[in-house]
Amino acid sequence: MSSTMNPGRFAGLLYVVTSIFGFFAMGYAPGKLIVHGNAAATANNIAASETLFRLGIAAQLIGMAGFIFVALALYNLLKGVNRPQASLMVTLIVVSVPIAFLNELNSIAALVLVRGADFLSIFEKPQRDALAMLFLNLHHHGLVVAEIFWGLWLFPLALLVYRSRFLPRFLGVWLALAGFAWVILSLASILFPEVQDKVYAYSQSAFFGEIAFMLWLVIKGAKPPALDATALSSAGG
Repeated sequence: MSSTMNPGRFAGLLYVVTSIFGFFAMGYAPGKLIVHGNAAATANNIAASETLFRLGIAAQLIGMAGFIFVALALYNLLKGVNRPQASLMVTLIVVSVPIAFLNELNSIAALVLVRGADFLSIFEKPQRDALAMLFLNLHHHGLVVAEIFWGLWLFPLALLVYRSRFLPRFLGVWLALAGFAWVILSLASILFPEVQDKVYAYSQSAFFGEIAFMLWLVIKGAKPPALDATALSSAGG
């Protein structure tokens, strides 16, 4: 069945595409450029690979904007299960988007400092490098704030999947675990930054819940059964 006729497969394909942009922006590009604890090396890497750094910013913007359409596709897929919960899911996703968009200003500020515009000539290069690293650290903390919503939206999604009857219940449980993992990681990063890496490592198995869900949608697809008027009324309650 084609993705145009299968709302689950269509949502899954959108989910995968936006996730690829997200991995590039938050995983690949920073991993190639940022040297933690070394502002000079990081600035030199960005200056030498400015295009890669800019692509990372663009990928984050495209990925987050695209995720709004993922939310709408999932809403169309699951609204028959419970419309208020599906609306809450979309709302929590939409709230996270402006946070992520504004956060990219920190990356842009770091790039301006690395490029050394004329009005920054009063600063020596080590000072500009240190300021660039400061903005990159602020960018990281901005993602930490967004992570709360990356977890919260998974709770209504998990419940919808669990109750749907046309998707496996284990995916709903796994998505709920992923939601808890994101929220715990965000709060741990704020309250106990010294254990952030350990929390992230222990959370990996939970995070795979999202991957399992999107792959299930792409491979298996999902199509909600047709609902009569009575079923639609109960789903909206």
